[in-house]
Amino acid sequence: MRQADSLADVCLYLCIGISAWLVHPDVVTAFSIPLSLIILMQLIWLVVNLVKYGKPASYHTYSAKAWGVTLFIATIALFGFNYAGVTLFIMIIVGCIHTLEEIAMTLILPNWTHDVLSIVHARKLLSSKEYSNLI
Repeated sequence: MRQADSLADVCLYLCIGISAWLVHPDVVTAFSIPLSLIILMQLIWLVVNLVKYGKPASYHTYSAKAWGVTLFIATIALFGFNYAGVTLFIMIIVGCIHTLEEIAMTLILPNWTHDVLSIVHARKLLSSKEYSNLI
């Protein structure tokens, strides 16, 4: 179920991205470089997880929740108010931070683990006896 939840989120925002391209192509074009950066980072995140674990991670971090909030705000701003300045830029920055955190978590956690709330939690989990016995 955790992976299905993550996949549903990806599908939702993929549809929003397509809708943004169809309704506001000028905004997508204006933000093409930063949007391409976050897409590239997400693809790198996926490849790192597939190579290491054979499946996507499902951490559900605090940074993922923050990114979800900024995605929501940027979506409302764009479609509700035809605004894509600071809200879209903040969403991209938070998305980059989130993606870097999750890549780092994948690199330090030897086994696929779900519901790890942050890199701090991942490091604590890594040093715990219960997790060490699983390695």
